[in-house]
Amino acid sequence: MSISREEVLHVAHLARLEFDEEEVERFTEQLGEILSYVAKLEELDTKEVEPTYHALKLSNVFREDQVKESLPVEKALQNAPERENGFFVVPKVIK
Repeated sequence: MSISREEVLHVAHLARLEFDEEEVERFTEQLGEILSYVAKLEELDTKEVEPTYHALKLSNVFREDQVKESLPVEKALQNAPERENGFFVVPKVIK
């Protein structure tokens, strides 16, 4: 399976990327190799293989949530450059 130069340029356009001629040629070759590899994978019979989301069986290593007392407002705000009514004052970011 191969990919044409025009297809590479089309994908680059969709991704809002600009490539010079050397990069277009290099990506055309590299993407062609990737697609050839994927085509080989399609030849495998995977009917008996259970779908997985990860190659290894993983378990959650996070601790259980524990309810604890909150940090006091004054302590949380002690290093705030600006505060007002118990809140941080930050610059407005929405116009």
